[in-house]
Amino acid sequence: MTEPLPPSLTDEGRTIAVQAHGRYLREFRADAAATLVGFHGYQENAAIHRYVLRRIARGRAVNLLSIQALNRFYTRANAVVAGWMTSEDRELAIADNIAYVGAVLAEAAEESGLTRPLIYVGFSQGVAMAYRAAAFVQRPCDGVIALAGDVPPDVAPIAAGLPATLLGRGTTDAWYTAEKAAADLALLRGASVAVDEHVFEGGHEWEDTFIARAGAFVDERIAARAAPSGD
Repeated sequence: MTEPLPPSLTDEGRTIAVQAHGRYLREFRADAAATLVGFHGYQENAAIHRYVLRRIARGRAVNLLSIQALNRFYTRANAVVAGWMTSEDRELAIADNIAYVGAVLAEAAEESGLTRPLIYVGFSQGVAMAYRAAAFVQRPCDGVIALAGDVPPDVAPIAAGLPATLLGRGTTDAWYTAEKAAADLALLRGASVAVDEHVFEGGHEWEDTFIARAGAFVDERIAARAAPSGD
């Protein structure tokens, strides 16, 4: 049985803002025709996701930015991985993550420039960050590649502002199911977002045919950017 607190004491949880340091990996090139900005999944890191970005960009002149989540921890194998957020203090974590991504992009833009089209790439838990970056970071973007993750509820009301989107899922993915994908497609298409779905035989993973489709999506965004109607 819990002892009651004396009248002179209070028991309350509080939060406090502090400065934190995030980690990101970058590969920039002088002849870049586009920029991919990636957000890894839970229990992954920036290096794992950079490998995926390299696979998507293979044979293309593309800048790569792989951003690592702020919440780092160890796996059982003692590898350093990270996660974007938990349910605790969720709104504050969202604001921190958006500010963090904005700071990374501002630094990269100042140092080297961010060649457009600018495309956000998310996997699993990182999909929510890709959508949030497109919706809330104050920087023009041209596409979202979203694999195995759904549109977060804070983005849904303003989904009409999202750019062209490629949505992917595996047929045996137990987390991002056909039902979840259908709900996202209805939401995005209802908001007049240009969205394509790619379904592959597989699970919660970066599968080869989706990698190829993501590369084609990058090509499409480059072509659209180069068209006379591009801004």
